[in-house]
Amino acid sequence: MDYLHLSRVSLKHLTALHIMLNTHSVTLTADQLCVSPSSVSKTLTQLRGLLRDELFYRDGTKLIPTPFAIQIAPTVHAILSSMNGLLHQKSFSPAEYQGSFSLAMRESTFELFAPIIGKITTQSAPKASLTVYSKEQLGFDALLSGQIDFILLPHDISQPPTNNKDLVWQTIHSDEMICLMDANHPLANRPLTIDSYLSYQHVAILDKELSQPYFEQHLVQQHKARDIAVTVSDFGSAAVMCHHTELLFTCSTAWSQMALQAKGLISKPLPFDYGKVAYSLVWSKPNMNDQAMKWLRDQFLESALSEH
Repeated sequence: MDYLHLSRVSLKHLTALHIMLNTHSVTLTADQLCVSPSSVSKTLTQLRGLLRDELFYRDGTKLIPTPFAIQIAPTVHAILSSMNGLLHQKSFSPAEYQGSFSLAMRESTFELFAPIIGKITTQSAPKASLTVYSKEQLGFDALLSGQIDFILLPHDISQPPTNNKDLVWQTIHSDEMICLMDANHPLANRPLTIDSYLSYQHVAILDKELSQPYFEQHLVQQHKARDIAVTVSDFGSAAVMCHHTELLFTCSTAWSQMALQAKGLISKPLPFDYGKVAYSLVWSKPNMNDQAMKWLRDQFLESALSEH
């Protein structure tokens, strides 16, 4: 181990780099660290020399991280998480915690978990702040680099969601799938068969980070692929399309029972085997070095278990 080289890199350097990777701004980084922009610039200049990389380059008014900076982001996040956990391992109090939490989820997922989120932010940790991002905006790479703390999303658990061993998936609600359609749909008053299901066009959900659902593969192997007419990023948009067309939408039962966009639509049991689906909380292993992150994780797990 090169102790001499290590002694030249401080937590100040890594903290500034971590925040810069999130903000892409010297000014915003300085604001978070309560220092001057010139101090942040000086710290980054020192780190550039130590790591022998530019770390950021300017594109107009934006600072863009180099490939090397992006590559080391998860490692920097892990180091800072471990040190943060060491510093605060005995002092965490939810009621007094004034830090921040961040989640990424689909808009539709928020409808199901709003009661839990509301309880956490208004009762359990009222002094903390919580930011909820769109899953399309910040995904698994953001989770690994520390830009967000957790991801909460529905997914097919008949296949591994991702192969990254640094991500932990914990099911907090097992679910079933159904088919939604408009109340005036030709199939509304008829039993849904595999032939009728495949004879109509469908609206599908896009998530580039998840593998193809088991039910899609099953249909192709046993029957034929669905005819996808429209692909959207969220359940709510898909339900709205059903209200205005004869498209079919295959989705989560729990969401269909609670979502305002699904009110007035007809639900039918699926006429085929679709594997298993669930809502899961996903986090990066280094995050569990932080007592605040452990507490937030447990709030979701305990609340879900008590409700179901």
